[in-house]
Amino acid sequence: MARAAVGALGALAAAGAGAFAYGTFVERKRYTLRTASIPVLPPGASDIRVLHLSDLHMAPWQRDKQAWIRNLARLDPHLVVDTGDNLGHHDGLEGVRAALDVFSGVPGLYVNGSNDYFGPSFKNPLRYFLGPSKHNKKVQRLDTEALESYFDGLGWTNLNNTATTLEVQGTIIDAFGVDDPHRGFDRLDRIPAALDELREEDERGPRLTIGVAHAPYQYVLNSFLTHGAEVVFAGHTHGGQVCVPGYGAIVTNCDIPRKQVKGLSLWRHGFRSAFLNVSAGLGTSIYSPFRFACPPEATLLTLTAAR
Repeated sequence: MARAAVGALGALAAAGAGAFAYGTFVERKRYTLRTASIPVLPPGASDIRVLHLSDLHMAPWQRDKQAWIRNLARLDPHLVVDTGDNLGHHDGLEGVRAALDVFSGVPGLYVNGSNDYFGPSFKNPLRYFLGPSKHNKKVQRLDTEALESYFDGLGWTNLNNTATTLEVQGTIIDAFGVDDPHRGFDRLDRIPAALDELREEDERGPRLTIGVAHAPYQYVLNSFLTHGAEVVFAGHTHGGQVCVPGYGAIVTNCDIPRKQVKGLSLWRHGFRSAFLNVSAGLGTSIYSPFRFACPPEATLLTLTAAR
């Protein structure tokens, strides 16, 4: 009996070591492009290809990730939406530039995540089972202004607690977003006035309304629907990062339902609904470089005319 128990423990330890090695050296770098279509544009409108990037957590030495992202330019997106947590190191902007320079001139929208303000720090992974992660007050402050300046130079629009109007493929898009809700930087109270001002200045139609946030907390998503969002983009969750095959994410790091922790779904609030795309993201913290049953991803969403 004792020998059987020792053997079982040994087998369990070996399986755990194998899973850890796979998650660290294989799956963490198994970059995946997810595709989906959303019938949300006005009748007769031309398709719009939207490349959704999130949670790069970029460090300067991550050349394979940078090369994979650069190669996404072959998709010829009409619009890029970046939902934050681009930086993963004090010098992360170096890697972000190497990855995203190819998208210069492609219209884009972006919001910040907490890791665009603060450098990574070690956290006990078991803490995530007790709810959304708490913040380390001793973390390094990153150069957020340099990141935003770089994105602005690409021709992308900063949507942190504001709104904008742009025309893509002949469709007028009203886009609004908030700064990171996970850190409490969101100012949802500013959105109605920002949208009203846009629509007073530009009365063209028909139009599409999209909302952008880093962390998909329910109160944010519900507010977005109240403000008329028809498509919502978010990240933050890493898709759970460590999932159980056949079960899915164990944790979400916010209060979004576990079944909607990644991918395309329909978010409902009262009588309103919107398409919600939550990206599992392309990176991890340098202090927890591990994924399991949840590969890193970017998303190509094709917006098509509603029937």
